[in-house]
Amino acid sequence: MIRHTVVFRLKHAAGSAAEAAFLLAAMALATIPGVSSFERLRQTSKKNGYDFGFSMEFTSAAEYEAYNTHPAHVDFVQTRWIPEVAEFMEIDYEPYD
Repeated sequence: MIRHTVVFRLKHAAGSAAEAAFLLAAMALATIPGVSSFERLRQTSKKNGYDFGFSMEFTSAAEYEAYNTHPAHVDFVQTRWIPEVAEFMEIDYEPYD
């Protein structure tokens, strides 16, 4: 299992219609084959400057790679993520045995 996570800060004003539209558009990622447990998250800690996070799981590295190259993911990155995200950090995890 791979858990793919990303925390980020948007260029949009907090509570704006543009912020809401971005977070709604991200739901398209949940429909990509192989994605499970998709979550949109709001940061509650004051320990960093990120405001939101996405988390999702994949059963295999092959599913994760297929997600990265899926047209819906590529489109979201090009049309929404790059123009609208100010800063981010991506972390991917596998269970530690």
